[in-house]
Amino acid sequence: MKEILLQTYTIALPVILGYMVWLLKEQKKTRDANSRGTMLLLRVQLIEYHDRYMALGYIPAYAYENFCEMYEAYHDLGGNGMITHMYDEVKTLEIRKERRHEE
Repeated sequence: MKEILLQTYTIALPVILGYMVWLLKEQKKTRDANSRGTMLLLRVQLIEYHDRYMALGYIPAYAYENFCEMYEAYHDLGGNGMITHMYDEVKTLEIRKERRHEE
């Protein structure tokens, strides 16, 4: 009986471990795709903020806070380069305490 259990264990363990490794690889692919998609969406929004407020020559405080938080998330996801340059430019803008218009 002991030998049958050992043989079953010897056969089943590699199969189970192989399946677990496959699952982990699939989860990593999904995580990587989600991270990349999030980073791309953040980049689009950061570019829009940059272009809008650089054209105005100032940035409202709430928009500046949003921009900085988005940049930090973008940077944490591995983004850099052109957006870092834009971040440095936005930091030079005058920050105004504006109220958003109520509709």
